[in-house]
Amino acid sequence: MPNSKDKEFDVLGLGEVLLRLSPMNKERLLNGETFEKRAGGSELNVVSGISLLGLRTGIITKLPYNEMGKYIKNRIRFTGVSDDYIIYDQERNARLGIYYYEGGAAPRKSVVVYDRGNSSFTTLKVGEINTNAFKKTRVFHVSGITMALNEDLREEVMELIKEFKKNGAKISFDVNFRANLWSEPEAKKAITEILPFIDFLFISEETCRKMFGKVGTMDEIMKGFSEEYGCTMVATTQRTVISPTKHTWNSVIYSKEEGKFYKEEPYEGIEVVDRIGSGDAYVAGVLFGCINYHDFQKALEFGNAMAAIKNTVSGDLPVSDFQEISRIINDRKTNNTSEMIR
Repeated sequence: MPNSKDKEFDVLGLGEVLLRLSPMNKERLLNGETFEKRAGGSELNVVSGISLLGLRTGIITKLPYNEMGKYIKNRIRFTGVSDDYIIYDQERNARLGIYYYEGGAAPRKSVVVYDRGNSSFTTLKVGEINTNAFKKTRVFHVSGITMALNEDLREEVMELIKEFKKNGAKISFDVNFRANLWSEPEAKKAITEILPFIDFLFISEETCRKMFGKVGTMDEIMKGFSEEYGCTMVATTQRTVISPTKHTWNSVIYSKEEGKFYKEEPYEGIEVVDRIGSGDAYVAGVLFGCINYHDFQKALEFGNAMAAIKNTVSGDLPVSDFQEISRIINDRKTNNTSEMIR
């Protein structure tokens, strides 16, 4: 991996930043009267988490040049993420993508409704991005959500991946399949084309088996992705949903160079306040561990801890810093079960 002294950023992410509107106190979208306003988006969630852990990150995105765009810009800055590569859309019909989130309560499931068609981000072109970005980061991160938005963006993502790769960046990709954005055949075709360029691959067991039709144990499947496409690392998460408010979380990392799997005991009985963004928090922790320690065991520990804690926090964005996550990891190893920090 390129030396951090040679690069201004440890990680740059590309993705849409959305306005999230949620009824308060698990109210239904069907009859709620008020919404809580927050910012969110998969790639922003990732780079925000890495920034909180102490590394230098930025986001490449496109926002409307209006009050809502300014709100998002301020939230990006608040998390310590650079806004150097934000592009502003000054067209009259410029708009910010929105999604509505209804929190679940057993047996009622949580619900997400997207309203992001024709948003400013969906018009993003590679030519709008300052070309110095390609040389300034150690890792470039993007997800399948961005590729799902339209065919033009898929082509732009492919071009960006090639440009960053050509300039020495490692490529991180979270498949992050969303059935209400595109179909499995569409996703498989597009993602298969970029897999040979991916260094750090994040993929769920469900996606492996349903979309890609993989069979065998997950260890065999993860190793297979690495061997077939050359991915340096393959990570898969394991979430057991006991109820909307009680989850168990764990993950596995496979290292191609070592031919080794990294595992640990799961986080059991997590009290879920808001699960949105927990997978992104996991990606943030893993990338932090890879970059900061060059150690997949550390990466696994930081990823699992970040995901577990994010489940207990409202909103999309993580709020845990290096000190908190380190304490969580250490408490597990020392069996520290104290109730309160004081």
